[in-house]
Amino acid sequence: MSKSEASKKAGEAKAPLRPEMPLDPRRNALRPDLAAKYLEGKVTASRFLEGTPGQIVWSAVPLRKGADTALGLETEALFGESLTIYEESNGWAWVQLIRDRYVGYIPSDAISRSIATPTHRVQALGTFLYPAPDIKTPPIMHLPLNAVLQVRSSGGKFVELAHGGFASIRHVTPLSRTARDFVEISERFIGVPYLWGGRTRIGIDCSGLVQMSLHAAGIAAPRDSDMQQAELGVSVPVSEVDEGLLRGDLVFWKGHVGIMTDGIMFVHANAHHMMVVNEPLSEAVQRNAKTGAHITAVKRLVKPQA
Repeated sequence: MSKSEASKKAGEAKAPLRPEMPLDPRRNALRPDLAAKYLEGKVTASRFLEGTPGQIVWSAVPLRKGADTALGLETEALFGESLTIYEESNGWAWVQLIRDRYVGYIPSDAISRSIATPTHRVQALGTFLYPAPDIKTPPIMHLPLNAVLQVRSSGGKFVELAHGGFASIRHVTPLSRTARDFVEISERFIGVPYLWGGRTRIGIDCSGLVQMSLHAAGIAAPRDSDMQQAELGVSVPVSEVDEGLLRGDLVFWKGHVGIMTDGIMFVHANAHHMMVVNEPLSEAVQRNAKTGAHITAVKRLVKPQA
């Protein structure tokens, strides 16, 4: 072994071990008393379970940090979403969503153990499920954008779902068909009230707007803005107000995100207007700067090569 190799080996031996990053409990089903089987050997817990599959049968159900309706929304699970159930107790289920891996508590009544394999998704901002193929009948429930459905048959103006009910054929599309422009999807939400944790036209937050718009375009996206900043697109080295920004660029502050609709305008759900607005980015920059908040990143989505 050469002197340089020996020095390198000695340096490696002396280097302190890098502590492992703690697992994010938002996307890892772990508690001191119970954790998912896929975490066995990675975390300490009293027991590990594989969990059982389930599917959301409510229009949109709040997912919370604890089994308590007084707690705020962390996110919402939408009709047809698949999940894994790790525990049920006192009318609550501790679950992990399959689509974005979010973990939390939802009412057990919102879950079906009978799984309907989705064939279609809602492509409109929202639609209704009717008991009969007739728009004059009282609807069963509201179905939000990106809710997934198993269609049994279609014809005329309606599709019939496998578990019952009819939806407008114009408002649904096969899963294989996705929106061409996620920015156009985000612009449909303009005027929708701001709701922390929301993901529908009833109410939505900043990262929910980004996630739902990207999902409609077939682009997987994590739920929260810090995850989106870390995992989506490539960094664009621009100043806070820069003419180099493009339609579709994601602009981040700590705890906030929005989408450029062109080189000047910026669509985002925010607590200042308490709704989704499309405003000049410069106005948002100036307003946030008054509270000491500045842009932390701009990310540009790169289309995968065919």
